[in-house]
Amino acid sequence: MLVLSVVGNRPQFVKSAPLSAAFRAAGIEEVVLHTGQHYDPELSQAFFDELGLGEPRYRLGVRDSDPALMVPGIREAVARERPDWVLVLGDTNSTFAGAQGAGDVPVAHVEAGLRSFDLEMPEERNRIAVDRVAALLLCPDERSARQLESEEVTGRREVVGDVMADAARIFGPVARERSDVLARLGLEPGRYAVATLHREANVVQDDRLRRIAEGLRRVAGPLVFPAHPRTRAALARLELDLPTIAPLGYLDFAALASQARLILTDSGGLQKEAYWYGIPCVTLRPSTEWVDTVEAGANALVDDDPDAIAAAAAAARMPAERPVLYGDGHASERVAAAPYASRP
Repeated sequence: MLVLSVVGNRPQFVKSAPLSAAFRAAGIEEVVLHTGQHYDPELSQAFFDELGLGEPRYRLGVRDSDPALMVPGIREAVARERPDWVLVLGDTNSTFAGAQGAGDVPVAHVEAGLRSFDLEMPEERNRIAVDRVAALLLCPDERSARQLESEEVTGRREVVGDVMADAARIFGPVARERSDVLARLGLEPGRYAVATLHREANVVQDDRLRRIAEGLRRVAGPLVFPAHPRTRAALARLELDLPTIAPLGYLDFAALASQARLILTDSGGLQKEAYWYGIPCVTLRPSTEWVDTVEAGANALVDDDPDAIAAAAAAARMPAERPVLYGDGHASERVAAAPYASRP
């Protein structure tokens, strides 16, 4: 059996590592297609190098996030390979393009059923659209499966857990052992905060970015801000005095995040990683698809209010007891064992 996996951004590269290993162990042949949505070396090639991922057979190199530019190349790869399944991950434009480019080949969607119920987010629209066409819906938890049932989505649902939990379980200890990022930056474990910001809504709207930057300036330091290239350009354009560093490779970033006292982010993946690492999180968005982390008291939604950002950062604590969320760190094996053999 042949699976064509479509990846294009940083979280998808991370998810691909345990998934590819699980496919090999299960005797499933995998072909990887990299759309080029993330093309900066620190956001793309470094992940293939550090995580030991096989070289993608296809690199579209679109250097853009427009799905319309990705779909033709995906269709060409599907026509050439004739895979049994096209597998897409998460909620990015590469995810949407992969589903659109699959043609008559059935789509398997990893992280199916997640909802923030905020249709202003392009990621939310991508999730809904992909779930409606996917034949196999690989859900991270029962809440997601119930959501798909309530929407009367027709694909087959399988609750497998979250493959990012697999990556955190596997690579977190490796990162802390191998990386010297704290020494290079002059940091002590548990005595600094980490910030990331990359969502289009936060970066392209000047007023939002100004308010978030003001909130981050009020966070007790040191604050380490590895900034997405688009974010650094926007901060420079608005002349916002907020120190940043260049993006980090995955192992360096995992070592940095897992030893922080606080994480501030608009990333969906990092909200979960913070939870698994036991680090309180402040989410710079009005909504989240990972609502369980908020309900557990480990994650605060603050949107772009500078006062709320500063207050949440000062008050952030991990709860004394944390439920197990999004699986046991072995989701990839369940994805590989899902019923692919019989096409719908």
